[in-house]
Amino acid sequence: MGTALVYHEDMTATRLLWDDPECEIERPERLTAALDRLRQRGLEQRCLRLSAREASKEELGLVHSPEYVSLVRKTQVLGEEELQALSGQFDAIYFHPSTFHCARLAAGAGLQLVDAVLTGAVQNGLALVRPPGHHSQRAAANGFCVFNNVAIAAAHAKQKHGLHRILIVDWDVHHGQGIQYLFEDDPSVLYFSWHRYEHGRFWPFLRESDADAVGRGQGLGFTVNLPWNQVGMGNADYVAAFLHLLLPLAFEFDPELVLVSAGFDSAIGDPEGQMQATPECFAHLTHLLQVLAGGRVCAMLEGGYHLESLAESVCMTVQTLLGDPAPPLSGLMVPCQSALESIQSARAAQAPYWKSLQLQGQCGQVLGCRIPPQAPCSGYDSELSLDVTPVPTSPSTHSPEGRPPPLLPGGPMCKAAAPAPAPSSLLDQLCLCPAPSVRTTVALTAPDITLVLPPDVIQQEGSALREETEAWARPHESLAREEALTALGKLLYLLDGMLDGQVNSGIAATPASAAAATLDVAIQRGLSHGAQRLLCVALGQLDRPPDLAHDGRTLWLNIGGKEAAALSMFHVATPLPVDSTPQLAGILARVLRGEAPPSLGPSSVASPEDVQALMYLRGQLEPQWKMLQVRLIAEAWLCPGARLCHRGRWGGQGK
Repeated sequence: MGTALVYHEDMTATRLLWDDPECEIERPERLTAALDRLRQRGLEQRCLRLSAREASKEELGLVHSPEYVSLVRKTQVLGEEELQALSGQFDAIYFHPSTFHCARLAAGAGLQLVDAVLTGAVQNGLALVRPPGHHSQRAAANGFCVFNNVAIAAAHAKQKHGLHRILIVDWDVHHGQGIQYLFEDDPSVLYFSWHRYEHGRFWPFLRESDADAVGRGQGLGFTVNLPWNQVGMGNADYVAAFLHLLLPLAFEFDPELVLVSAGFDSAIGDPEGQMQATPECFAHLTHLLQVLAGGRVCAMLEGGYHLESLAESVCMTVQTLLGDPAPPLSGLMVPCQSALESIQSARAAQAPYWKSLQLQGQCGQVLGCRIPPQAPCSGYDSELSLDVTPVPTSPSTHSPEGRPPPLLPGGPMCKAAAPAPAPSSLLDQLCLCPAPSVRTTVALTAPDITLVLPPDVIQQEGSALREETEAWARPHESLAREEALTALGKLLYLLDGMLDGQVNSGIAATPASAAAATLDVAIQRGLSHGAQRLLCVALGQLDRPPDLAHDGRTLWLNIGGKEAAALSMFHVATPLPVDSTPQLAGILARVLRGEAPPSLGPSSVASPEDVQALMYLRGQLEPQWKMLQVRLIAEAWLCPGARLCHRGRWGGQGK
């Protein structure tokens, strides 16, 4: 279905006409730098290019008052002194004779993108716009924002397309209070924002930016604020926030559309955010959002003032929307203590409203009254993933922007963030490896499964040399049969293509009786080929290879095993139910080539037995894996006398 890129060159017209150090960073080059980089990388050419239109008076009126729209319209005929005087009535705003036109184009671009996605013309897209929007309120401009582009798009999606559940993810480094105010009592919009907060000492200096601001009325629980209380948050902190807070709520909410307030002042090098997340992190964040709403993701540019970092981050986002694999994340995946405290605080504030958070406080260990200990091990970034799914054999199948106060000398910095190299040097080191010549390969053996595959998925014809295949198969009795040997040869050929960078992903079929042995050979082949870390996910009751080492090179996860077991931090099994239907291979092929996975639909509560098994495993693994060390802390589950204050710090008898 493709990816849309919505843009209009007129949006570069508005610029600051007088001296104002606060506002001078919001300049036309923000758009041109991003667009130029998209063209250099060949990404614009791969998108469906849409020219933005102006939003109508009625469309602006979905969230803004008529009086405010009229006020902005009048700026078209004001002189410079009048524009400066009017700008001074708002916080961190400048008006220009072209502001009304540009702001209508920015709002209209979001509307076009939503229409294109919801009518099926494209799967997803990015609106490259300015001025930004997420601070704008019903009757006030704020923080460079004139009309609230994302809020207008959400209201439009509800009114025109009849949507009932919209997720807004605001990863800009400033709190999008305008969006929060507009939807804080609306349960049809789940608004998530992380933002630099520093206990209220960072712009916009609002008490309602803290974690305990969760909405009001019917919208209680549908406003999710994650305040960062230190600068220097990096890739691990952002990913942890998604995994432990946003995604559990999002899956439970089951959105029909995802809107992203895509502010890249949260990326490394930006003078506003002073964070350390590298551009490839936004590829991973985008990829995580694509599993929601059937992949219907609409991103709209907000902040971002370091031109190089902004341009690279935009490219990473578009590249992922196009279905390209996300490049490896740099740095250790170890969330810092301040990030953990913020995530814990937000989870505690949201727990009364979301079953997905409540379940994590039940059926497991008693939650302790302390911050999790620092453990010696970090995250696991695999170089090769092996997903083994035994499929039943059958005749037909084988299976902003705003006003930052001056930084205090020695101000708060995330302790896990070592002094960062210059942004330019980090950006120069981005992993921009050429894409493999083949995206996805299916290696099947006659009379194999008949799969309905996308046209660009290649049917592999090659096989490893017979002598080589027999040598690998020799230690395994189950691989002696001709059918298993043929399948192994095709798998070895596929693995070599992937490890050599010629193929990105693939699917291979093997007889169910030989699945465990085939996986053992695949692991050993990958390690002998130079892979340092392999992730193996086995679905169903598949025996773990007996010679699998506990040296950290192989992370084994068996979903659907006989019992919950953590033989070591690298070998884990859970008895969750697995439905290995023959259709799974076709779904996997489409997802591997970049399509969105099917929606999971409304969430259902896991059985107490499954929850207990997962909590048991988490208790076993949490001391070793720092990315797991985010525990639900809610007053109902604390020991007597313990409490959590609004800044995520412990107090009371249980501290």
